[in-house]
Amino acid sequence: MKVLCNREKLREGLAITNGVIPTRSTKAVLENVCLVATDDTLELVGTDLEVSVRYRIDDVKVEEPGPAVIPSRVALDFVRDLSGETVTLETKDGNCFITSGADSCELVTVDPDEYPVVPRFDAEKQLPLQGGILTRLVNQTSFAAAREPGRYAMHGILLAIEDDCLRMVGTDGRRLALSSTPVDAGKGEWAPVIVPAKGMQLFCRVISDPLDTIHLDLGEHQIGMQTQNAEIFARLIDGEFPRYAAVVPTDCEQSLEADTELLNKKLRLVANVTGEDARAVKFKLKKKELELFGQSIGRGEATAHMEVAFTGKAAEVAFNPDYVLDGLKNCEGDTVRLEFKDRTSPGKFTLGENFVYVVMPITVDA
Repeated sequence: MKVLCNREKLREGLAITNGVIPTRSTKAVLENVCLVATDDTLELVGTDLEVSVRYRIDDVKVEEPGPAVIPSRVALDFVRDLSGETVTLETKDGNCFITSGADSCELVTVDPDEYPVVPRFDAEKQLPLQGGILTRLVNQTSFAAAREPGRYAMHGILLAIEDDCLRMVGTDGRRLALSSTPVDAGKGEWAPVIVPAKGMQLFCRVISDPLDTIHLDLGEHQIGMQTQNAEIFARLIDGEFPRYAAVVPTDCEQSLEADTELLNKKLRLVANVTGEDARAVKFKLKKKELELFGQSIGRGEATAHMEVAFTGKAAEVAFNPDYVLDGLKNCEGDTVRLEFKDRTSPGKFTLGENFVYVVMPITVDA
C-alpha cells in the first residue's frame, strides 16, 4: 500500500476510529486500525466488536492499493503532531511508514487477515433523518441512561418507530428522558431496539453537517448509520426495556412554568450546600412564587426565591438537584414546565415541544 493524503483529513479519520478502538483488549488486534486503499479512496476501519466504524477519505492519491493494520493511538498521536499538509502512508517489509516532509514514523503492522470483518451498510431498509435531529434526540436522552452496573438494558437508548414518529428514551430507573420527532417511516415494520449509548454518541460524532441527511439501518442484531463519508454499526442490547409510557405522569394537579436560565441559576445556588448524604432540594410552591431549599449536616442550609406561573394548591416536592440540572442543560426553550401530583409522585418536566423528562421525587423529612 502507498497513499498520499491530506494530513488534517487523516487526523480526523483516525480520531473518529479511535473513539471505538479499545486502549487495551484481550484481543490485541483490536487495538489497531485497519487502513484499506482502493482507487482514490482510503478507508479506516475500527471496532471493539460491539461498535464498529468505517470512515472514508476521498481525494487521496493511491499509488499502490492494499490494506495495512497499524497501532491506532500511536498513528493518531504522530499524525496529529505533524506540521506538514500532506502525509504519505507506505507499507514495506512488514512495516508501515508515515511520512510528512522530513518527518517520518515506522510502525509494525499486523496481518490484515487477523482483523475482524466489519459489516457494510444495507441500503434495502433504511430510515432517512436529518443529522442534526438525530444529534438532538441523542443529547436529550443519553444523559439519563444508566451507567452503574445493574440492569443491562438501561445502559442503552430505546429507539421506537411507530405512527411515523421516532422516539428515543433513556432511563436509569430514577429518571427518564423521552424525545421524539416526525419521520418518514415508509410502509415497513420497525421493531423497537435498544442501542448502546456509546454507539449512539459515536453516530453523532461523525455527523459533520447537521443539515445533511443520514440513514439508519435497523437490523435484527445491530443498527447501522450511513453518512456521506462514514458507516457506523452498533450491536443491539438484548433485554427488556422498562415500559416508558407508563412512567410519564398523566394526572398532575400542580403545574408551574419558570424561566429556564433563572431556575438553573437558583437551583445550582441552593444545591451548593447539599452533601452526598442528603442530595436533595425542596421545591416549595405558593401563589406565583417558587422557593428552593437545601440543607445538609455540617454545611448548613440555603434558600432561593423566584417568580413563576403556578397553577394548583400550595405544595412541595423534593428532587435530586443534579438530575434536574442535567435536564435543564438540554432544555430547548426559554421556559420550562414542571407538573406533579403530590410530594410522592414523579415530576414531569417539559423541556421542549417533543421533549419530556421525568424525575422521581426524594422523601425528605420536614
